[in-house]
Amino acid sequence: MPDAKPKLNIGIIGYNFMGKAHSNGWRQAAKFFDLPFEPVLKVVCGRNEKALKAFADNWGWEETETDWRKVVEREEIDVIDVSLPQALHCEVAVAAAEAGKHVFCEKPMANSLEEAKAMLAAVEKSGVTHYVNHNYRRAPAVRLARQLIDEGRIGRIFHWRGAYQQDWIVDPDFPLTWHLKKEIAGTGPHGDLNSHSVDLAHYLVGDITTVSCKMAHFIRERPLPGEGAATFSAGDSSGPKVMGEVTVEDASLMHVDFANGAIGSFEATRFATGRRNHNTFEIYGSEGSIIFDLERMNELEFYSRNDPPHAQGFRTILATEGCHAYMQNWWPPGHMIGYEHGFAHASADFVEAIAKGTPIEPNFRDGVKVLSVLDAGVRSAESGQRAKVEI
Repeated sequence: MPDAKPKLNIGIIGYNFMGKAHSNGWRQAAKFFDLPFEPVLKVVCGRNEKALKAFADNWGWEETETDWRKVVEREEIDVIDVSLPQALHCEVAVAAAEAGKHVFCEKPMANSLEEAKAMLAAVEKSGVTHYVNHNYRRAPAVRLARQLIDEGRIGRIFHWRGAYQQDWIVDPDFPLTWHLKKEIAGTGPHGDLNSHSVDLAHYLVGDITTVSCKMAHFIRERPLPGEGAATFSAGDSSGPKVMGEVTVEDASLMHVDFANGAIGSFEATRFATGRRNHNTFEIYGSEGSIIFDLERMNELEFYSRNDPPHAQGFRTILATEGCHAYMQNWWPPGHMIGYEHGFAHASADFVEAIAKGTPIEPNFRDGVKVLSVLDAGVRSAESGQRAKVEI
């Protein structure tokens, strides 16, 4: 019998939408990837004991805890997975780093640039492995886009066009969930959705230097949430309607300059009627172009000026071959993967980084760069002037 792999004990803080996605990621990574450590779902932490117990039973977490500090302090815990609203990320991540735990943190990294910098300082001081879960970097088609760029197949990049569009709050009777409160969410789609788009732009095009941003507010008041309200559900609204103020923007538009001379645009909105989770980018260069759409996440559109004139045109590449990133761990060619697989890829890469003592990207330093762009966007929207990205 082969020797058992060493264990990597995980404590996850938070158990709702992202808690499910992260739990599935850890479980699937252990089943489909040959990892140097065996991830152990050791303890899940949350405030509602009954719901927490049901979550733990369903996902296979060994223990539950209602005090996150106790999880961080436990000697046998190796990794703290931060799956909370972003207003709570900083305190938990800093405490975890100070306790010598590796930190796997959901995006957006923090509510402010100052918090992000504090988190980065803590993990760098402790020397732990740290990661911000911009999971779309780990879609095989996005990895293929990076490969084509690195190979020079689109040449000098001129344009980035990114858009992240949803529609789940178009209804004015959708309740005032925490995502619409500045004290918890920091910003609306500007910080939530644009954080993904900016990370992808950094990964594929390069650093952003200046930002011009405009924000819009379409609905200023909403009903307070009923029992059971969550990210995409209104909950029980049978009681009397009590209104509350929406304190974040509903949409954001940014125009940016990249350090390499390219220019770009970003649209982030939750008012794009008919768009459920439309995350797309277009990159145009001197030799070709690339288009990606998360709603068709296994595909990449590619145009090459180097094709003969009679054969030029956008081609669809199905990124499901064994030569495409991560795909050798899943199914035969042509068999699709989905949203949840990015979390498994992130979990597998995180375990490998811990074992090798090497950085994983995007890490907290990358997260600070994203927050720096978003911060410049906020300053530009408030002043009406173009703002410099300051790290």
